[in-house]
Amino acid sequence: MQSNRILDRKIDNKDFSRREFPMLEKNFEFLSKMANKETGIQLGEHKRDLVYSRIVRRIRVLKLKNFNQYCEYLVRNKDKELGDFVNAITTNLTSFFREKHHFDFLSDTVYPEIIAQKKSSKKIRAWSAGCSTGEEPYSLAISLDKTFGSKKEWDVKVLATDLDTNVLSFGREGIYTPERLDGLSRSITHNNFTKIPNPDGRGSVFSVSDHLRRYITFNQLNLLNEWPIKGKFDFIFCRNVVIYFNKETQQILFDRYANALKPNGYLFIGHSETLHGVTTRFESLGKTVYRKIS
Repeated sequence: MQSNRILDRKIDNKDFSRREFPMLEKNFEFLSKMANKETGIQLGEHKRDLVYSRIVRRIRVLKLKNFNQYCEYLVRNKDKELGDFVNAITTNLTSFFREKHHFDFLSDTVYPEIIAQKKSSKKIRAWSAGCSTGEEPYSLAISLDKTFGSKKEWDVKVLATDLDTNVLSFGREGIYTPERLDGLSRSITHNNFTKIPNPDGRGSVFSVSDHLRRYITFNQLNLLNEWPIKGKFDFIFCRNVVIYFNKETQQILFDRYANALKPNGYLFIGHSETLHGVTTRFESLGKTVYRKIS
């Protein structure tokens, strides 16, 4: 009897039509096609649980009964709901100084090169593409400030973009709970964040200091659309973003990144990503760090 109950639970976990809010095969297919059409994101079979959990929240907010009703609502109210749909299915997992070896490479290799090569222009431009809730661009700002903060003649800017307007708002606000700062040294926290009362009245939170905010501009951007970007970048962070696109779309994106980089500029990608077999415009330097060669 016990084995039968276990089997029943496994069936229930896979049968989305028997959950609290039924999601039929046609619902998943519709939502997957909509996501791909509007964002280029590929939602394969392994993303069913993610789609279910994210869209269920929208169903509850809209007081609907099932995924059929949500799909119909999305069609009828596309202009109104599309932004919330995109925000819901976009994954935003990040942390400060995630993949620390990338920041070590910046400090040990990229910054010394820039200082040696830009004695006249003294301008640095970086792009955090897929910046999520802001931890990545603020980590870049902390890293840049450590090297260039005392060099007042240097013009240093970081562009932070994401498709999700909700996480962009979070990043602009720049307020984090103590848990989000876990792993940062006491000196980094002390020098770059201000402890303030939590707006909800429970304990304290940390606000990003103004000397970091001045480096960063947050903008909403769909990577598949036109990039209203002037000038070229010294380095680009695009980590754990292209895994949601098919190979053809990846080829287009990496070609555009190459075009957006200055000669010999650097591209940093996620630990589960690779440019092998996708583009020949970069050379691998190891540990998901690439340099533009054409």
